[in-house]
Amino acid sequence: MLSNTCKYAIRATIYLAIKDDGINKVGIKQISNDLNLPTPFLGKIMQTLAKQKLLASTKGPHGGFSLNKPADEIFLLDIVRIIDGLDIFQECMVGLKVCEKRGNQDDCPFHKKSDTVRQQMFDLFEKQSIGDLAKGVKTVDDILGL
Repeated sequence: MLSNTCKYAIRATIYLAIKDDGINKVGIKQISNDLNLPTPFLGKIMQTLAKQKLLASTKGPHGGFSLNKPADEIFLLDIVRIIDGLDIFQECMVGLKVCEKRGNQDDCPFHKKSDTVRQQMFDLFEKQSIGDLAKGVKTVDDILGL
């Protein structure tokens, strides 16, 4: 359902919430090494989040990234909206092209049946904060599943 780009953005934001001490920024190389993500690709993702004011970014030798607001005020839906857009909550969950071809989702044999699930997913992403996730994972290994 979510793109890898969006998953990386969520993981990196959780990582920043875990590392947040209110003072220091975390460098992109440290984030990419700790999360085992490609640095250039992650850098573009982080800059996108910074441009949308979700993250703070500072250049220079002591620069890096930090959360731009408390982790409890950043929701999964904020990240999904920035990276993937909200269309994922309207698109056919199994990718049947009949929805697009006919232009009428009522013709899709699965679309109507999945309305409730898509709405539940939207509601979950709207209410699930990065702060709650950070409390649940606690360590970088928990983010990576090690």
